[in-house]
Amino acid sequence: MPRWFVLAALLLAACSPTLNWREVPLAPGTSVALLPCKPDHATRSVPLGGVPTELDVAGCEAGGATFAVMVATLPEGRAPDEVLAGWQQATLANMQAAAASARTPFRPPGGLPLAHAERLVAQGQGADGKAVAAEAVWTAHAVEGGGTELLHAVMYAPRPRPEVADAFFAGLKLR
Repeated sequence: MPRWFVLAALLLAACSPTLNWREVPLAPGTSVALLPCKPDHATRSVPLGGVPTELDVAGCEAGGATFAVMVATLPEGRAPDEVLAGWQQATLANMQAAAASARTPFRPPGGLPLAHAERLVAQGQGADGKAVAAEAVWTAHAVEGGGTELLHAVMYAPRPRPEVADAFFAGLKLR
């Protein structure tokens, strides 16, 4: 995607008074996300790849959409692509989506070339039973001292909003 397109998408999305974009550092790593609202933060243990893993979450709601960014660090020896594949399946199952309607590779600067480092769009149901569209990405990068940091960002809205999702995903920085 040309750099000018990303900048134009950010400027267009930034013009919305309901989307107040800000850089948010993601714990425990060094990655940064661009979120359109002041996020809440939480940490919990989840079974990623069948192993309890600390997951750090930053999320908020703005403009009728929910935005969330999740980060987990895998120790050396764990297969990050397998974990990303399972994470994608769990996300789709959670929203009762039969399959993704679109999948494209997603590899921001510094991202590992993994088969399941992808962007997808899916239709499903929210926790309230209403129809929801998810636009999501998964990626990974090596961390100092060994291991791999996994990153998942998702936007849930009543309908796809690719221009907002483009700005959201363009703001993910792996460091």
